[in-house]
Amino acid sequence: MSSSPAIRIHAADNVVIARRQLLGGTAIAEEGITVSGLVPPGHKVATRSIAVGEAVRRYNQIIGTATQAIAPGQHVHTHNLAFSSFERSHEPGAGASPTAYVPEPATFMGIVRPDGRVATRNYIGVLTSVNCSATAARAIADHFRRDIHPEALADYPHVDGIVALTHGMGCATASDGEELLVLRRTLGGYARHANFAAVLVVGLGCETNQIQGLVAQEGLQEGAWLVTFNIQDTGGTAKTVARGIEEIKRLLPHANQVKRVPVPASHLTVGLQCGGSDGYSGISANPALGAAVDRLVQHGGCAILSETPEIYGGEHLLTRRAINTAVADKLRARIAWWEAYTARNGMQMDNNPSAGNKAGGLTTILEKSLGAIAKSGTTNLVDVYEFAERITARGFVYMDTPGYDPVSATGQVAGGANLICFTTGRGSAYGCAPSPSLKLSTNTALWTKQEDDIDIDCGGIVEGLDDVQACGERIFQLMLATASGRATKSETHGYGQNEFVPWQLGAVM
Repeated sequence: MSSSPAIRIHAADNVVIARRQLLGGTAIAEEGITVSGLVPPGHKVATRSIAVGEAVRRYNQIIGTATQAIAPGQHVHTHNLAFSSFERSHEPGAGASPTAYVPEPATFMGIVRPDGRVATRNYIGVLTSVNCSATAARAIADHFRRDIHPEALADYPHVDGIVALTHGMGCATASDGEELLVLRRTLGGYARHANFAAVLVVGLGCETNQIQGLVAQEGLQEGAWLVTFNIQDTGGTAKTVARGIEEIKRLLPHANQVKRVPVPASHLTVGLQCGGSDGYSGISANPALGAAVDRLVQHGGCAILSETPEIYGGEHLLTRRAINTAVADKLRARIAWWEAYTARNGMQMDNNPSAGNKAGGLTTILEKSLGAIAKSGTTNLVDVYEFAERITARGFVYMDTPGYDPVSATGQVAGGANLICFTTGRGSAYGCAPSPSLKLSTNTALWTKQEDDIDIDCGGIVEGLDDVQACGERIFQLMLATASGRATKSETHGYGQNEFVPWQLGAVM
């Protein structure tokens, strides 16, 4: 365990990070300073005098400017540090380099569908075209809940469950607008997701999001494994629920006829998330996940970074890793879209971090973004996708999503993510059916307090008991084990159905 009370991230930084709560008078010998006042764990301490208007640097990057003079040893946070705009040097491709692929990729025990898609789980899904059919869809799925009706799936041990993914959209919106297009793209991504052996789509009948419009836009093929029907056509709620139950009973024998076989890690597509971040996120869990991502990419897999409002101010670090200018320009275009989107909604891109983030030591969106980007590792950025677009590239990619975790992960899963890795420093509770979600804690205190929600603790890095690469290797091995069927903590708690949240972009009419 390190004896130093603070962590220096980069030699050029003018702040260090408190390893634990620091009291006034605490000496930080390595920095030649004495702490003035109380500094909570994960928060910043100035290592030299910082003048009003001077840049504060962490990760050797600007995280804001001082709003008042700061003396060595003083706490640096919202009372004396604020967001500031500055020109960022993009240099597309300047940081790109050849990827060192491994000669013999790792494998996991996956489920190979007849068309070659590879699944990490085996569910039957019940999707809805509109909020009006949500109750019926839930009733269909609830009939097969193992915790309520254990006998319903007793003969189908290879089926992970029946999940209803409902939402509050589908009507009172433009019939030719962006919101409907994105909703259909999201539902289409779930309908074709490899982790579903079969899917029912239940509608009302008179909604804007007509099922046939969804099928046509997304090129879906109705048939034995994709069944659609409406409450109004079926004859009401009771008959709709009964029909749904009978359809699933018909589908279960087929869904149960699967077996896991060794498949290359190139079939893994991992969505990267962080929520409830703290001052340690960019030191421990996020860079450790980044190290795991580097391994995944070297083994031929795909990792998706998202949450555009939470890379804001650090996007130049990503464009430098773009494989070409076109990819860099796609990312910059999404940033510009967000600046216009927030402006027309009376918001700003720096309306972040959250209250919990600030309590954990994150002061500005710039600071949060720099830590969040660490999840992406170091390999090249090979493509940029819009929300819920189907991911076709292998390697490290970016998907434009909001920072709100349920919406962001919904887009990633719609794009094909068959595993989610989610870091947290404050204790987020989250799951994501039909794809398993691994939770990584940034600090050991959180792991100790909330172990039944967390799959792996990265807090040893903060304490000097672990290092980023060793922790990254453990995360990579846990990815493979989870993809092979090992249950995550969120799965044991039943998370996943309520966390399906499509992005509501436009006006509700």
